[in-house]
Amino acid sequence: MKPEDMIEFEVNQLLEAINFRYGYDFRDYSRASLERRILNRVSLSDLGFVSEMLPKILHEPDFFDLFLRDMSVTVTEMFREPQVFRKVRQEVFTQLKTYARVNIWHAGCATGEEVYSMAIMLKEEGLLARTRIYATDYNNHSLEIAEKGIYPAEKVKLFTQNYLASGGKASFADYYLAKFKSAKMAESLKEHITFANHNLMKDQSFAEMHLIVCRNVLIYFNPKLQDRVLGLFKESLIPRGFLLLGDKETLEFSQVKSSFEEFAAKERIFRRLIHV
Repeated sequence: MKPEDMIEFEVNQLLEAINFRYGYDFRDYSRASLERRILNRVSLSDLGFVSEMLPKILHEPDFFDLFLRDMSVTVTEMFREPQVFRKVRQEVFTQLKTYARVNIWHAGCATGEEVYSMAIMLKEEGLLARTRIYATDYNNHSLEIAEKGIYPAEKVKLFTQNYLASGGKASFADYYLAKFKSAKMAESLKEHITFANHNLMKDQSFAEMHLIVCRNVLIYFNPKLQDRVLGLFKESLIPRGFLLLGDKETLEFSQVKSSFEEFAAKERIFRRLIHV
């Protein structure tokens, strides 16, 4: 058997074991990215083969937590891609202001920087008081960081630049407390955010969402899993609700394409149609 075939076989066995033991189904992840992350964990753990991970995965919960961190995408920052946040502020929020209450689901929130960015914009546009943000991820370690809302002080300069570029109306310093080389996000923002574990691979939809944000998560899924997740989003959105994806993600080849219209093509903002 060729080495690459052996790796594929061992990875398949590992994924079956993880699904059986923990209920996390990574079998529909993009294969190249998945194998790269697994092989990196093999190297970091000083193992010789993928198959050596099996007993550790099955019997060592701490090792499985490491594996989940490897699989989780945590590349994020405050107001990442400011032009996208500016478009949400200027055009999506204009529509959301017509509702008495607003529900926002941030799926795959990672360590929470973009969740707090959304809360800041909502506050400045007079929407935060009537909004509930549901920030979810399957990585409990990332969720803990997000819920604490404490970030390295050296990132504040970049965060501030992004905030201003996104159309910020105040001073970014108004939204955090600087302490011990860290920046802690204001409690007034946290009051409107609910952090929760949610697994897009197997968990159910949320109801009555006005806006769903899921940026640069679908790119790690194969078409089958993408369709499942996009189906969840469709079910979760109210008619005329908004879906915000990452810059490399699209509905073009998905099963839900006919249920949405492009609202802002460049920024990957879609709107659910009423009768579909």
